[in-house]
Parts: sequence; C-alpha cells; structure tokens
Amino acid sequence: MGSRQVTAWHGKNITVAGLGVSGISAARALAGLGAVVTVVDGGDSEGHRARAAELEAAGISVRLADAQTLPEGTDLVVTSPGWKPDSPLFAAAAAAGVDVVGDVEIAWLLREVAEDQRAARSGETRREPAPWLAITGTNGKTTTTQMLASILKAAGLRTAAVGNIGTPIIDVVLGEEQYDVLAVELSSYQLHWAPSVRPHSAAVLNLAPDHLDWHGSMEAYAADKGRIYEGNTVACVYNASDKATEDLVVEADVEEGCRAIGFTLGAPGPSMFGVVDGILVDRAFVENRRKNAQELAEVADVNPPAPHNIANALAAAALARAFGVEPRAVRDGLRDFRPDAHRVSHVDEVGGVTYVDDSKATNTHAAEASLAAFEPVVWIAGGLAKGATFDELVQKAAKRLRGVVLIGADRALIAEALARHAPEVPVVDLARTDTGAMLAAVREAAGLAEPGDTVLLAPACASMDMFANYSKRGDAFADAVRELAAERA
Repeated sequence: MGSRQVTAWHGKNITVAGLGVSGISAARALAGLGAVVTVVDGGDSEGHRARAAELEAAGISVRLADAQTLPEGTDLVVTSPGWKPDSPLFAAAAAAGVDVVGDVEIAWLLREVAEDQRAARSGETRREPAPWLAITGTNGKTTTTQMLASILKAAGLRTAAVGNIGTPIIDVVLGEEQYDVLAVELSSYQLHWAPSVRPHSAAVLNLAPDHLDWHGSMEAYAADKGRIYEGNTVACVYNASDKATEDLVVEADVEEGCRAIGFTLGAPGPSMFGVVDGILVDRAFVENRRKNAQELAEVADVNPPAPHNIANALAAAALARAFGVEPRAVRDGLRDFRPDAHRVSHVDEVGGVTYVDDSKATNTHAAEASLAAFEPVVWIAGGLAKGATFDELVQKAAKRLRGVVLIGADRALIAEALARHAPEVPVVDLARTDTGAMLAAVREAAGLAEPGDTVLLAPACASMDMFANYSKRGDAFADAVRELAAERA
C-alpha cells in the first residue's frame, strides 16, 4: 500500500472536538490510520457515555464533561462543524501552536490515502481521487446538491451527495465504493475549518445574514462562504441577482483558465445560465457563446417550479455542465429529482385552499423566497429569531399576504414588523406552545383563507422553542392539515 500520506498520520496525537456523527467518523478514520486519538465533549449524558464506550472499545480515548482543556501533547485538533471559533479549546490550541481543522479538511487530505488503499485491495491501477463539485449559500444548499447528484447520475456517473448532508464525508472518501465525482454541500462552519479544499468547480447560491452569532460579523460569514471558490479549476458559479456572490468570485484565488459563470432567472448573457420562454438555457459551455444557447430543460421539469428552486436548478446545471455533462442528462436529472420533506412541500387542498409546508425556511431569506412563490398567502410564521429582524421580509411580502398567524417565542418581532409595514393585514397572535398549538394555527389560517389562497408554513425562524427540529414542526403542520381535512369532509 502507498504510504506517502499514511505516514503523516501514524503516531500523531489528534484531539477530536465533539462526540457527534462527524466527530465519531473522524475519530474512527484517524485511529484506523494509526493516529493516537482523544475525543473531547462537554456533555456527559447517558447517550454521550454510550457513544464513548463504543469508541473506547476501539482503542480511542474519550474525555466527557470537559470541552475546554487541550489534551497534553496534541499535534492537531479536528473539530465538529458547530464548535465556535472562540471556544476555549481552540484558544488553548492557538496558544500551543496547534492547528485546528474540520472533518471536511480531513476528508480532503485523506483522498490520496483512500485511492492508495483501494488500489492495494483490488490490485488495479491507482486512480486519481474523485473531483468535488461544491455548493454553499445561505439557502438552497441541500436541494441544489441533491439536484446536482441526480443530474450526474442521469449522466451515468458514479456519484453521491455528501458533506453537510447524508453520510459523513470522511466515510464516503474512505469507503469501498469508488466514485467518478462527488456533489458536496458545504456549510459556512465547514468551510471555516477547511483551508486546503480545492474543488473542481463551486457555487455560492446566495448570501444573507445568518449564523452571525457564530461568525461574529457578516463580513466574516461571507469570507468563509467565499473559501469555496479557492483553487477552482473550471468554474466559479455565482448568482447574478446577488452581487455579493459575484464579489466573492472576484476576490477568489483560482487556477488559470477558471471561469466565472452566472445564473439568472432572466435571459442569460454570454457565460451565463438563465431562462428564456420557460426553457432553462446554457450560454456558458457552448460553442460561440456570444451567439448561441443550449436548451437544457423546461421550467416544468423543476420540482417544485418556484422561482428560488429554478435558481437552484440553474446552479446545479451549471456545475454539471462544467464537469462535461450532456444537456439531456440535465433534463433527465431534474425530472428524476424529488425534494426532501418540508421544503415547499404540497400537503393537501382543503376547501379550495392549498396547504404548503416549508418548515425548512428557518431564516428570513428562505421565507422570502418561499413567500415569493405564492399569492395570495396566509402565512404561518414565528419561532426562535436567532437575532434576525423582519422589516425587509414583511415589506417585500406585504402585497401578497391575505393574513398572518404567528406562533413561537419571538412572534412579537414579526408582529411589530407587520404593524409597521403591513398594518392592514389581519394578524392572529397565538400565545400557546402546547402540542395542540399547530392545529390551532392551521384552523386560524383556514379561517383567514379564501378559495384559491395558499396557507404557507414558512416560519422564518428556528423551531427549537416548540419542536425538536424543523422536521417535527413540518410534521405537526401536515398532521394538523389532515385533521382539518377530516373535520371538513
């Protein structure tokens, strides 16, 4: 087996921060390469102890109830994505001159090791590691990554959607299956801790304030997102309607010959993707792009064909075409794609009113995109604001609102914005937070709606004040709609 990379890990003292899925994946992988691994976590619950016992049985040390002290002799810290940069553990690492990286960085560094191992097991000629087509943005990352994987599969390529979704990326890189290319979703957290990652091509879908408590400022958040463009070889894909994404391309240090490729919901210029007469078209990867355009798919092939989702499809198509995928595969991949639950999901129609679950709209930017897809709307909103303000969102949505039902801990912030910018819109303020609250919200929304309207759950807030996660919130909404339908049957 090739050893040029393995020797770099053997005998190293590595501290893994976090006993979650990515932390466990990193710990097992690095221990398997001969590193001396210690996992630290501030928790000490029954679940923590059970996971710790499994790792300790594999020869990995675990320290619970202390996430602040750097283990003596540490050569490298590998962090789980959610740990803040100002964590005491990382301050201690900096004082000791120890680097901190994330699981995505480790996966990138292990790509060569993985190919050495596969070649040794199979006796076949060693292949180059699978290129990464990477995607980030404030909203739409998961959907776009899954769309891209669907397109790549339709082209006959062996691929997987990985990174911030699905199987931990280290497990995919080191696994038995060999891939031609990977569709990689990367969060701002992951990019912050991944200085060496150099994708084949990458896209930043959009930029809006989010996770500022973690990054410290909008500038720092944008800079971490922009890391995805570093070292790109073929295409940096940006959103032509979001100048901040193009600015990141301008600032990026890319390989010579790498191109800036924009996408727009309007007619595209040269080196862009866009929409003409209901057709998704490519004016970037065609001969004589100043005069020609390649038809890729119809807007009707995108599921659902909401404006923000068409933008997602264009970004996915641009990355696929940058990798050399034929137009037919773009169309077939988009037709085959089915979005995950709680992402602009049609639940039912009751009394001529359509009920749509977009519980995944956990920030104002996502809610704005969701609201823009429907008119008139009875909007169910609220939850944990995470420091967000709602004036701009309400101003943009005001004309399409039939009514609003507010739930959750920070609903007053939305109520105040509505009073300022949409005082004529009826608002129902629900103070209750018990298990029947969502049914009450749906009933109130039904009372405000008229036939032809859409009742839209797009909370613009996190869910944890009332629900375990956004999925549970969406499930509660769907259950409430079904109960409403039964009542009116």
